[in-house]
Amino acid sequence: MGRRAATDPKYPRWVWIAAAATVALLIVGGAFVLRTLLFPPDSGQGGPLADNGSTPPASEPLAQDSPAAVAGAAPCIPLNILTSLENAETVRALATEYTAKPRSVDGKCVTPAVAQEKSGVAAGKVAARFPGVGAGDRPSLWVPDSSAWLRMAGEGADGSPVPQEGISLARSAIVVAMPETMVSALGWDSKPPSWSEVFKMAAEQNVWERLGHGEWGKFKFGKASPLVSTSGLMALAASYGAAGGSVGGLDDMDLGAPALVEKVRAVELGTSHYMATPEHFLWHAREADDAGNVAEFLSAVIVDEKSVWDYNRGVVSEDGKTKQPGPAPKEFLRAIYPSDGVHVADNPAVILDGDWVGSQQRLAAQDFLAFAVTEQGQQIVKASGYRTIQGTLDAGVAGTGRYAETLQPLPLPKAEALTKVQDSFPEVRKRARALFLLDISESMVQEAGVTKLQRAKDAVRKALDHFTGDDEVGLAAFSQVGDGPLLPGIVSQVAPFKSNKEDLIAKLNDLKAVDATPLFEAVSRFAGDQAKDYKDTFINTIVLLSDGKNDTTHPGDLGGLSQQLSHQNHSTPVLVFTLAYGPDADVPTLLEIARASGAHYYDATDPNRLEEVLGELVTSF
Repeated sequence: MGRRAATDPKYPRWVWIAAAATVALLIVGGAFVLRTLLFPPDSGQGGPLADNGSTPPASEPLAQDSPAAVAGAAPCIPLNILTSLENAETVRALATEYTAKPRSVDGKCVTPAVAQEKSGVAAGKVAARFPGVGAGDRPSLWVPDSSAWLRMAGEGADGSPVPQEGISLARSAIVVAMPETMVSALGWDSKPPSWSEVFKMAAEQNVWERLGHGEWGKFKFGKASPLVSTSGLMALAASYGAAGGSVGGLDDMDLGAPALVEKVRAVELGTSHYMATPEHFLWHAREADDAGNVAEFLSAVIVDEKSVWDYNRGVVSEDGKTKQPGPAPKEFLRAIYPSDGVHVADNPAVILDGDWVGSQQRLAAQDFLAFAVTEQGQQIVKASGYRTIQGTLDAGVAGTGRYAETLQPLPLPKAEALTKVQDSFPEVRKRARALFLLDISESMVQEAGVTKLQRAKDAVRKALDHFTGDDEVGLAAFSQVGDGPLLPGIVSQVAPFKSNKEDLIAKLNDLKAVDATPLFEAVSRFAGDQAKDYKDTFINTIVLLSDGKNDTTHPGDLGGLSQQLSHQNHSTPVLVFTLAYGPDADVPTLLEIARASGAHYYDATDPNRLEEVLGELVTSF
């Protein structure tokens, strides 16, 4: 299993506004230069992907790569490239092919280095000029997977803002991915639904029982976080569009109108839970498929179509960064293209104009991008699972990914609309019913300085900032002395956060370490209690922090606990998110608990990462 990525800090609107003071150094003027060089104004093309979703006609041949006769002299020009998680693999492939031929820029060779980050996190770092990062490690070239992030990063800036358009390198539609048997059961293989019909079906939790497939349990609909993921942001935009009667008309809507916001809240109730990235959902879908029933975890999830291709060819990622190849799944996913259109991730590239980008880095970036949009560069794009800038597909990729031959692109909303949609997420998201469950065994205080227990308390207090007054939050802790009862159990009942926040924090501060670790008993008891009080209109969950392994003789074993959690997940899903805290945590057991419940495991075996990892975890509900 791969380890979890770094935390996804929330970047509220003030971060974008604060960026106004630095945008003069972030103007992507190089992108304008490159656009002019590659697509002159009189060409009638406006770039590889124009605002209306059009592309250069496939009948017009792309330029051919023109490598240098002899590679430039060393030392090579370092070209740091920052990408999204989704397109990093493709940009690396482009970099490899680019350097496979002789390159000479200002008489020097070029050495590209590709780093990846979640889209929303990267946008925040760009706007803040990469605080804490040395000038030599900052990127010269930024390639998010959607122009949405360029638009929001530049929104609200005075003077010369960050350009809202870049040079598109590849295209991937944002689709609804579903197991093929479920698509057939709904009849969506022959007649695609509208976005409104997708959300209506997700809200009907018992649809499978109505259609004679009660064995599939509830309709489990997943979305990524719109704070950091393009598919999550576009999913929320589609929710607004469906609620407002036009998925392509967000720019003309009053997105703050109370009636519209209430409709969006109703749409979001169909969400089973959120995760930081779509890769997390696909990882667990593959685990469920390996166990023989993908329906136990997934009915539908909104992702980009390239991710569907990856899944169907056996490639998944637990952390969104490290791809793990394997055999094809037992049941393929099908990409559903709603009848009223899809948003398209256009993978724009922009050259940053910060003071750390020298003239040679700028020239190297322009040379790299010139290669990326040649016939040779676009062949790599096709082979990587993307549509080219002209909209063409590799036949094998299209077959495996179940791609539609052509797209009906939706217009990308303007910066103001995108920012309003993203900022509204805390208000419109489905509410959580969360119980924090802390291991308070003696090992939590067996260290000098700040103990693990104190770090855990600090991290939970910080994580509580994610919740709103209408969420329901509680606190429980577990340990045991000898053969005695589980201690202390519930210390703050699950209740509306607006009424129990002070009590919860006070009880959290009072927790003391006891003795043993009755892990199985604690999870079984509290997951059962949460299931008894299950609420359809909430994401029902437990956040388990443990630094050890079950070390009591009380009844219970992992097999029985897994069966209980799997059974509950079928009809009253209680997601048990597990967090391994410290190097002695029982990682295999925590992985299995999370898997059986349909949730995700998080790795904080380095105690210094606890706060940031827990911060990422709470984006899942």
